Amino acid sequence: MPAPRPRLSWRTTEPFDAYRVELTLAGRQPVVHTAEGAEQLGVRWPFAPLDSRAAGALRVSVGSRGRWGDWSRPLAFETPLFGAGDWSARFVSPRTLGGVLTAAPLLSRTVKLPAAVTRARLHVTALGLHVTRINGERVTDEELAPGWTSYGRRLRYRTHDVTALLRPGENEVTALLGNGWYRGRLYWRGERALYGDRLALLAQLEIECADGSTHLVVTDESWRAHTTGVLADDLYDGQTTDLRIGRGAGEPVDVLDEPLDQLFPGDSPPVRPVAAVPGGMRYAAPSGELLVDFGENLVGWVRLRVRGRAGQEVVVRHAEVLEDGELGIRPLRSAQATDRYVLAGGRTEVLEPSLTFHGFRYAGLRGVAPEEIESVEAVVLSSDLRPTGHFRCSDPDVQKLHDNVVRSMRGNFLDVPTDCPQRDERLGWTGDIQVFAPAAAFLADCSSFLSSWLRDLAAEQFEDGCVPFVVPNIHHNILPAAAAWGDAATIVPWTLYERYGDAEVLREQYPSMRAWVERLHAFAGEDGLWAGRFQFGDWLDPAAPPDAPGDSRTDKDLVATAHYIRSTDLLARTAAVLGLSEDARRCRDLAAEVRRAFASAYVTERGLMVSDTPTAYAMALHWDLLPTPEQREAAGTRLADLVRANGFRVATGFVGTPLITDALTEAGYPHLAFRLLLERSCPSWLYPVTMGATTIWERWDSMLPDGSINPGQMTSFNHYALGAVADWLHRRVAGLAPAAPGYRRIEVRPLPGHGLTWAEADLETPYGTAGVAWRISGGTLVLEARVPPGTEAIVHLPGQEPFRTGPGHHQWKAELPPPASPEVIADAVDDARLWERLTRVMTAHGVIGDPAALAARGLRLPLSELASVVTPRATPEQVARLQSALDEQLRP
Repeated sequence: MPAPRPRLSWRTTEPFDAYRVELTLAGRQPVVHTAEGAEQLGVRWPFAPLDSRAAGALRVSVGSRGRWGDWSRPLAFETPLFGAGDWSARFVSPRTLGGVLTAAPLLSRTVKLPAAVTRARLHVTALGLHVTRINGERVTDEELAPGWTSYGRRLRYRTHDVTALLRPGENEVTALLGNGWYRGRLYWRGERALYGDRLALLAQLEIECADGSTHLVVTDESWRAHTTGVLADDLYDGQTTDLRIGRGAGEPVDVLDEPLDQLFPGDSPPVRPVAAVPGGMRYAAPSGELLVDFGENLVGWVRLRVRGRAGQEVVVRHAEVLEDGELGIRPLRSAQATDRYVLAGGRTEVLEPSLTFHGFRYAGLRGVAPEEIESVEAVVLSSDLRPTGHFRCSDPDVQKLHDNVVRSMRGNFLDVPTDCPQRDERLGWTGDIQVFAPAAAFLADCSSFLSSWLRDLAAEQFEDGCVPFVVPNIHHNILPAAAAWGDAATIVPWTLYERYGDAEVLREQYPSMRAWVERLHAFAGEDGLWAGRFQFGDWLDPAAPPDAPGDSRTDKDLVATAHYIRSTDLLARTAAVLGLSEDARRCRDLAAEVRRAFASAYVTERGLMVSDTPTAYAMALHWDLLPTPEQREAAGTRLADLVRANGFRVATGFVGTPLITDALTEAGYPHLAFRLLLERSCPSWLYPVTMGATTIWERWDSMLPDGSINPGQMTSFNHYALGAVADWLHRRVAGLAPAAPGYRRIEVRPLPGHGLTWAEADLETPYGTAGVAWRISGGTLVLEARVPPGTEAIVHLPGQEPFRTGPGHHQWKAELPPPASPEVIADAVDDARLWERLTRVMTAHGVIGDPAALAARGLRLPLSELASVVTPRATPEQVARLQSALDEQLRP
């Protein structure tokens, strides 16, 4: 239990109108709280606050109409240390060892116990990374502990049950310290020791023995520091280990005057090994380096078992891709991503680091012959989030796209939601998680993971309300305020509330959310617009030059003001949920005022946008920024035409990509959203799949069609932001969407057809498993839904009014309307198979240019004029011959 007043949630198979919660603390009589109501998510703690070190059990019973059901099974729990006064330990640091750019130090302490241990708890954290052992055994399988938080304000510690590791007699506690985020290299400028230049350990071991004695072992001046064979460690550059070097002689430590009030108990899942991937194909590169292909882009490290000679140096390099048969290391920029080992020799040795991580698919091995390698595997690291959602469909490339999204999330949810896991960056960019949070909240239970990160965001927020570009913040001298990036302060909390149903995240983040919107209001000019300041804009617009990713076609001030409205809308809704009616009214009024300013500045009376780009229209449509139905209809038509004219290749960056499929769907063009989804030429979602990608790329063209790496400086091959389309796959393609917070009401509204013959999704909601599956059989849609207890579903079937249904498994059938015959040029462009045939004919007749772009000149004209539209300078005879050939393809 990480808090004195934890919130309670439970599931039940039956409806109820009352509940009972029983609390039993060790050595005390049970206490029962009874209440009326049907709430079961985030229920407020009904008892007195829990003390530190409390142990007990909870159980719940629900009732209906005066009759109580059975009690649940008891949930045993313990509490950690809640206050600084609970700590007797102090931070200790090596006095002379462990300086910057020196070997990693080991701290140790022995304790002699008089009897068998009945209970032992270790509370531990570090300034830097720690790998803690008792009697040589690791106290946890957590890696990279204590993770990365806003160290000056929030430092995580964890509590471990170490009873089984202790024995009567002498015991030893050791901790290897590493640089990690605290003192290692951060940011591409090569800065080190951003948080401090001394590594330190804080540990408090509380022991109870069978003879009734208790023992307290804390970090103090009695600990000793030792040199080790870990000669260098850095998250970007890797780890160097000399296995010949043992522990050095003990030297003194200093007790540091570090405050303890920034400590907090573990509030999110730790980083753990979540998979092991055996090394696949091994072959020699042209340079002679031995390459190992693990078959997928992953995050972690390589574990080698080798048998070599003493003093032999083995080098392991890492890369996500190959270029010209060699490791493609240019995208790593200055990150060395190299682990080095010097063998002790004479036996099989296991080579793996513990104080670094890498993003890679390929490993290059030097200094070791193939016959000396007994095994090689990749250890996959990630925050250990529970998978909750799954998606499957009939198109294998779309399925691979979704699988790639899952891998990218796994690789970049490593204690903080990072942009990328491999180069000299790996930062918690706010804009990336802002666009990806809805997809993430479906794929895994990331409520505690993102709630913890949001606490860091609030801690790092500047006094004037500005939100840093990255959280934890390493740009301390910058006062940033960028649309879409800073809006993570409002959008991510609302997403968590929408998907998990617990309003506590809104209550906790409300001051941060309000401060951000107030900052935007202060930035706005007299005309109500957020304009004239630095913006990232529609970052990585495909049309932007490789080394100028911010040069998007969409006006940056338009993007900024649209997000100003979006955040103000969400703050108004948040205030309403929290019962802050006056705040809600003020925010609604402000949002309406800024909407009018936005429309006046950026929308014509006909509904066209000043920035005539897909991103501009997608924001305006999906966020309801257009004043009249006529303007919305015109904007939807224009967005559809822009998508057609671009040959269904993606023309959006970070801002527009998560919105465009929804905008098209809501505007009445779901078939065009599918055309975008299913396009395979570059840039598109499926182009990387055709190039063998196993994760989402940072750029649509991180790898060029000829297999070379994009020349830009930002060319990650594991970057989840453009995978935000997965949310649309879940909600609209499969048809499983939240219609009320926490999926208490579910919208079952799939988009059957459009190139797919079936799709399905299932989700472990807070109420139980929900699922939607559809398939097309002949001209009939067969739709199935699983609705969890305590919820209801709103079901949409073709040609019918929406209807409600309750919990259980359901199946419906509906006849699909027959496809309409194409009449105008737009109809042909929209039909993927027909347009492919027509394109082949046009190419064979010498049509120069992109047929879709040429056809965009006359989308509303009859198909009989297609030839004249795409060949405006051809002779009448040439037009007639081409039209005749096209007509052949148009015949039924």
